[in-house]
Amino acid sequence: MIYLDHAATTPVPRPVADAMYQVLTEQFGNPSSQYPLGREAKALVEEGRAVVAGALGCRPENLHFTSCGTESDNWAISAAVWQGRHTGRHIITTAVEHSAVLEPCKLLQQQGYEVTYLAPDKTGHVTAEQVAQALREDTVLVSMMLVNNETGCIFPVQEVARLLREKNSRALLHCDAVQGFLKVPCDPVGWGVDLMSLSAHKIGGPKGAGALYTAPALRNLRPLLPGGGQEGGLRSGTEATAQIAGFARAVVLRQENLAEKLRHMADIKAYCRERLLSIPGVVPVGQGEAPHILAVSLVGYPSANIVTDLGAKGICISAGSACHRGKASHVVSALHLDKKTAAGVIRVSFGPETTRADIDGLYQALLDHKNQRFPML
Repeated sequence: MIYLDHAATTPVPRPVADAMYQVLTEQFGNPSSQYPLGREAKALVEEGRAVVAGALGCRPENLHFTSCGTESDNWAISAAVWQGRHTGRHIITTAVEHSAVLEPCKLLQQQGYEVTYLAPDKTGHVTAEQVAQALREDTVLVSMMLVNNETGCIFPVQEVARLLREKNSRALLHCDAVQGFLKVPCDPVGWGVDLMSLSAHKIGGPKGAGALYTAPALRNLRPLLPGGGQEGGLRSGTEATAQIAGFARAVVLRQENLAEKLRHMADIKAYCRERLLSIPGVVPVGQGEAPHILAVSLVGYPSANIVTDLGAKGICISAGSACHRGKASHVVSALHLDKKTAAGVIRVSFGPETTRADIDGLYQALLDHKNQRFPML
């Protein structure tokens, strides 16, 4: 198998699985229990929190575990609009956010909120200037992702945070950093971001674990789940101790020789781009800077057919975000590509384990697909 869909999810290294297995079988106590087994589980949760917070550059008490990035995004948005309920009912986001941001915004529109969706340019980027033009006195939230999950474009989150301070805006800034954490610079404290969402399974951790950073200035944050008082009373429910342990172990592993891993992924991306663009009819899509995501189009060849054909050969790529489940990508639509180019968009994404041999296998499979099939559009 050639796995080239790391933006969808990542393989779990054996040390991560071993850490989780140990918790599940030996350290399985309820972290709220007061006997030694429970206290040991509680210590594991707090150790995991310290590890993930350290990688993010924040204090442990400002990091709250969730079940996934989607939950973190939803919580951030709902908490932000509640925080600003006396300020206004205007939200700014981008037209190419993950659906975990766009769908909550749509629900808020049904409740009377006004949402401004910033459109990307042809390269896939949005700018801080667009935010400045859309900002209003009644803006309560700006939600902007760090790395677009389909194009790999890095968004100007740091600049937007600076802009909001310069404008003395009361709007909170949320950043979906699911695709950016431990892949591009990510500094919520230094930048002045109010809320930042993470996910474990994008960096070699398990599915079912995520986190939300909340700035120290956010006092009286609205709880996501009231109940037994876990996560500082903000997200009640018995902690997913094994997933948290796996999340922390994945962070530790990813941080080892991180600069070298990022250089490797960037080199693989450059090699992949060169190889694929040498195929007649393949064109680049967007100008993503992130080291692990490349979007191209085999013009006129439906991407769903490409993904299916290559999948049958043991090559895993995507026609866009794995969360679209076969539907047309709103990200591709926002780029206003011509019909044939838009239809053929595929996403290739890399990890530290990706090799040039993997890319050569993809190259040959795409070439064979092109030579064996007539365009359907």
